Amino acid sequence: MSDTEKSLVSEETEEAVKSRNFIEMEIDKDLAEGVYDHVMTRFPPEPNGYLHIGHAKSILLNYGLAQEYNGKFNLRFDDTNPTKEKTEFVESIKADVQWLGADFEDRLYFASNYFDKMYEGAIKLIKKGKAYVSDLTAEEMREYRGTLTEPGKNDPSRDRSIEENLQLFQDMKDGKFADGEKTLRAKIDMASPNINMRDPIIYRVAHMTHHNTGDKWCIYPMYDFAHPIEDAEEGITHSICTLEFEDHRPLYDWVVRELEYPHPPRQIEFAKMYLTNVVTGKRYIKKLVEDGIVDGWDDPRLVSIAALRRRGFTPESIKLFVELCGVSKANSSAEYSMLEYCIREDLKMKKARMMAIIDPIKLVIDNYPEGQSEMLEADNNLENPELGTRQIPFERELYIERDDFMEEPPKKYFRLFPGNEVRLMHAYFVKCVSYEKDENGNVTVVHCTYDPATKAGSGFSERKVKGTIHWVPASCAVDAEVRLYENIIDEEKGVYNEDGSLNLNPNSLIVKKNCKLEPALATAKAYDSYQFVRQGFFCCDAKDSRPDALVFNRIVSLKSSFKLPTQNA
Repeated sequence: MSDTEKSLVSEETEEAVKSRNFIEMEIDKDLAEGVYDHVMTRFPPEPNGYLHIGHAKSILLNYGLAQEYNGKFNLRFDDTNPTKEKTEFVESIKADVQWLGADFEDRLYFASNYFDKMYEGAIKLIKKGKAYVSDLTAEEMREYRGTLTEPGKNDPSRDRSIEENLQLFQDMKDGKFADGEKTLRAKIDMASPNINMRDPIIYRVAHMTHHNTGDKWCIYPMYDFAHPIEDAEEGITHSICTLEFEDHRPLYDWVVRELEYPHPPRQIEFAKMYLTNVVTGKRYIKKLVEDGIVDGWDDPRLVSIAALRRRGFTPESIKLFVELCGVSKANSSAEYSMLEYCIREDLKMKKARMMAIIDPIKLVIDNYPEGQSEMLEADNNLENPELGTRQIPFERELYIERDDFMEEPPKKYFRLFPGNEVRLMHAYFVKCVSYEKDENGNVTVVHCTYDPATKAGSGFSERKVKGTIHWVPASCAVDAEVRLYENIIDEEKGVYNEDGSLNLNPNSLIVKKNCKLEPALATAKAYDSYQFVRQGFFCCDAKDSRPDALVFNRIVSLKSSFKLPTQNA
């Protein structure tokens, strides 16, 4: 190998190392040092609501790491809190994970699958002198806990005998105590500078029916105790979680160490992904749903994964967005415009460019023969010839956009006005000769004449026009409802009012009835998406659209305010 080739290889290697995120570098180190001989990751949602765009980052990161290292990826529901969990949320989360392409194969688990193991683990800790039953109330527990600057005080029950603790814990399990009357605490260090290590509660009494285990249990493990056990039982190697769990890591490590798992998992934290001016908090979304401001957790104005899917976003666009955001240790926010950029990038070469009239007025071509119709050929996507062509019927009466005609136009208005000539897209030149109004002064019909010699694709070049407008044939236009979405938050005012309520945008949804679409859109089905010429990208609504009453959601407009950051040369 020549020096030049060696230099190129070295540069490529250096670039590859540079492009690896800190989690990949930690995994590389663990594999190189023989800490693990494989990689296994998981996504562990609590089924107490719908997932949002931030969860998508965690799903794709965990699944991507498993793929990168030829490992396995599990989906596991952390269902340790029966008060908030619903089967509806379980099903929605499964659908979201599968839609994003994160294949957990047959590895679908629940924390509740391990309740017996967790109970055995608690018994083991008691027998080791590492856990005890406490009589303190929640208020007393807070008093004993201490503060960030002052150590906690030992629980009066801390030195109970192992035998007494075993009996009391059995009594807790047997339902002999009321909710909150007893807890099981880990015996660690009440003077620890990390408050999470000050004898945390690991089991509580809760007489509740569980969606998975019914009434088998009246004691339930706390998340910080349950989670490391779940990971260890499944053979997870790297427990990838968000930064708020960094202070909980010593407790995670303590649990797997004290329970003597031979190959304990390792927790690594990364920064959450925040989007500016969006609502992700379950409490706020729940209120929006209950108040009827949105029509469910999948309302297209939200950024739940179900809402993004319904609006017309694709898994590929979400993946691109997550990649552009990157993986880091520092919290930061991404602009919503970057998410819009990603969906435009994904759809622009994939989707047919169709003609749709959102606010129609009639256009009559006075010199086109009555009763005549002809088929005109149109490219589905000029930038992607592979999408082929389609035939559009052309006739004497058409629909055009209301704002494509003006009685008295300003300068540089190149669309229709009296005496002006434009091209009808894929069709002919037409010249405006007159117009009609209703009793309120609104224009209802525009009259034009056409020049038969100017048919698109005929090679005509005798004169030019500055404007091209789109249209649909009146006799076979498809009626539809079109929904135009903006951010549900008033971006000028920010997300929250002083009283903590949301600053809602009154124009977040504008519904346009009696829109006219070209005939080819009559067969649109749920989630089918298209570019409507000059209007944006639209998706057939999965909830409200019917074959006899189509509904389209605007995914995103065509114009973008987002610019990709330039790389330093």
